[in-house]
Amino acid sequence: MKLADLISNVGTLPDGCKAADPQAACNPEIKAITCRAQEVAPGGLFVAVKGFTADGHDYIDQAVAQGASAVVCEQPAKVDIATLVVKNSRRALAELAAAFYGHPSREMTVIGITGTNGKTTTSYLVESVLQAAGLSVGVIGTINYRFGGRVFDNPVTTPESIDLQRILFDMRVAGVSHVAMEVSSHALDLYRVHQCHFDLGVFTNFTQDHLDFHKDMDRYWACKRKLFNELLPVSVGRLHLRAVLNTAVPKGQELAQEMTLPFISCGEHPDDDLRALSAQFDLDGISARIGTPQGEMDIMSPLVGRHNLENILNAIGVGIALELPPSTIAAGIHALENVPGRLERVANAHQRFVYVDYAHTPDALENSLLALRALTADRIICVFGCGGDRDRAKRPKMGAIAARLSDLMVVTSDNPRTEPPRQIIEEIVAGVRQECRLEYSPAVLNQGFMACGYAVIEDRREAIKTALAASRPGDALLIAGKGHEPYQIVGRERLPFDDRLEAEAALAGL
Repeated sequence: MKLADLISNVGTLPDGCKAADPQAACNPEIKAITCRAQEVAPGGLFVAVKGFTADGHDYIDQAVAQGASAVVCEQPAKVDIATLVVKNSRRALAELAAAFYGHPSREMTVIGITGTNGKTTTSYLVESVLQAAGLSVGVIGTINYRFGGRVFDNPVTTPESIDLQRILFDMRVAGVSHVAMEVSSHALDLYRVHQCHFDLGVFTNFTQDHLDFHKDMDRYWACKRKLFNELLPVSVGRLHLRAVLNTAVPKGQELAQEMTLPFISCGEHPDDDLRALSAQFDLDGISARIGTPQGEMDIMSPLVGRHNLENILNAIGVGIALELPPSTIAAGIHALENVPGRLERVANAHQRFVYVDYAHTPDALENSLLALRALTADRIICVFGCGGDRDRAKRPKMGAIAARLSDLMVVTSDNPRTEPPRQIIEEIVAGVRQECRLEYSPAVLNQGFMACGYAVIEDRREAIKTALAASRPGDALLIAGKGHEPYQIVGRERLPFDDRLEAEAALAGL
């Protein structure tokens, strides 16, 4: 695509943009777009983006040396190629990427799922429901992105705009008709999903997280709301219903009061469109009778925990918005056996109920522990930590929650990144001590424990082994924080580490 044609296809880029000269020297053929200088190849368009650890403007010369035909930047650059100066290069990147790939989201039904917790599980449920309907589905989320029987690594929940538009383009070419996409607050704030056309938005819940980035809850909430009050209204939707809102939580009720587009509410009040009329929870899953605008329907799910009923209601809401038959929706709910790293059971012959969960926020940890507490009369052991270089305010809160809902807590390291692990642990333990004062040594725990208490074991592998050594038949063990992640981030390195594999190894040694 010629640079001038690319710009002409972009609707909002020209605010503060110096258009390229249409003459051949300043109107090159653009073969690719990137915001990473090391990826630039001859004929490429380099968009200089100011990041959090590096500024793309410092790499313009490198991009030119590698053959860039044009540069988009926020300040004039002294280079001998076509240059476009814009007010916001992140927004420009999204505009250019969507135009370059032909706005693929307009040709598929795109379902955006946002909220603090539950996005991944809801996306898996939606995928299962759509597959039960015989539709071709693509999923973009925290664990991976996948379509057409292929699975790809995804380093962030919602990819950068240029990567996202390429993925959507590939999905469209592969015949995908419906996309379930997790939409993070970072993506909403950093224009990653700008120029994505969403047919349906799903709100799961809202609790504390990412304050290292957003600074306070008001700014965090302002980002989440953008999906519903900015992106959905400007999208050319194919559906009558445009949103599915979990109104069992206060922010869902707030969204419902603000919505100008048709939506379906999922909650606990008789006036909600979707609600559970009755429900049973056990270690085999969830069975419930659901009231819907089309009448009552029975569902059974292998997923464990009361909080997963909210995720199921969200998925049912998506099915109703897509006008799928109730029997198809129920079949899709039943077909999903588990979600990687979300209360994922580690099978064993030792009569221990071992679960690995991604819970890394206060609300998620509380939900997971409450789910286990409701399902077992025996003891609960919780192994958990908090990530480094992330929201510090949640650390003592998670410590207090674990102490209140567990019989034994083993506080350990969890992706410390560039922070000293011991410092992170001490901030967690400050919350633990609000609820529990008895500290065990690892040596004592290897012989078991009698009273409620906690231990500090910085090495995560040893923490899991010690927790299992302290357990007895019938106990439930929750290993929280990392879930599906097959790595441990220490400093700048990603070291191989999978809680599920570590649990299996520790169980084999019992």
